[in-house]
Amino acid sequence: MANARKYNVALVQMSMGPDPEANMASAVRHIREAARLGADIVCLPELFRTQYFCQREDLRLFDLAEPIPGASTNRLAEVAREERVAIIASLFERRAPGLYHNTAVTLNAEGAIASVYRKMHIPDDPLYYEKYYFTPGDLGFQAVELSFGRVGTLVCWDQWYPEGARLTALQGAEVLFYPTAIGWHPAEKDEFGAAQYDAWQTIQRAHAIANGVYVAGVNRVGHENGDVLGNRVHGQGLEFWGGSFLADPFGRIIARASHDAEEILMGEIDLGLLEDTRRNWPFLRDRRIDAYAPITKRFLDPPSSWAPDGEPK
Repeated sequence: MANARKYNVALVQMSMGPDPEANMASAVRHIREAARLGADIVCLPELFRTQYFCQREDLRLFDLAEPIPGASTNRLAEVAREERVAIIASLFERRAPGLYHNTAVTLNAEGAIASVYRKMHIPDDPLYYEKYYFTPGDLGFQAVELSFGRVGTLVCWDQWYPEGARLTALQGAEVLFYPTAIGWHPAEKDEFGAAQYDAWQTIQRAHAIANGVYVAGVNRVGHENGDVLGNRVHGQGLEFWGGSFLADPFGRIIARASHDAEEILMGEIDLGLLEDTRRNWPFLRDRRIDAYAPITKRFLDPPSSWAPDGEPK
């Protein structure tokens, strides 16, 4: 008989202003409301304490970083205990002088830190200058057991890499959470905007299908110029596209938020559906783990016995 256990997740799609403390207060309000709606776990967007500051390279912005545990985890731990709800929070971690990470912390319903995940894949694109600020993660991919179920957390750019999703799912994660900060360059939106959002959603739905798990993409929303510490990026900034969603193990979208408003997106995790899906699509059973060693290579160059045109000699 399939597993009948179920639990509720809440995805907080929120906008961020220039004041970190105001953003924290807003996050706390959303968490309390999600708990009232019956959430067992609440996920906040990537780097929720500030506007997306990686739109520029500025030494002063390292002052935004904080230790873990620290003030933010302490504040959220209080809320977790009071509301009896687990929380996933993405923070700018100060690990040591000159060493910083983009880090997702999972707090259990008792307010204890259950896991710390440091973002593994770090982008470097126009207005997404994350390599300037963040050291790649060194804690690996993780799933963590909570009182209601087993979950895994990755962060934003990680969502484009099937390897991270697979390795997290192989540790028993039932849901993959991706706290995210992704948006449109205003000058590109008309031409590429719909395709960019569709690609973002499609790759994560594919992770759900390939691994037989639920996947939650949790984005911020609103137009930002990286207004932090009294200065901002000159130019058009970024329009964060929201569109947070929850996909089931068949890849179906079972909850989706708008592109332009704050929302608390609620969804049910049904482990009976997860098990039934894997019984019918047993992808984990049929994996050829004996044939995958080359996946650790950066790129597979043609063998030296091949001709320059790529055809065997």
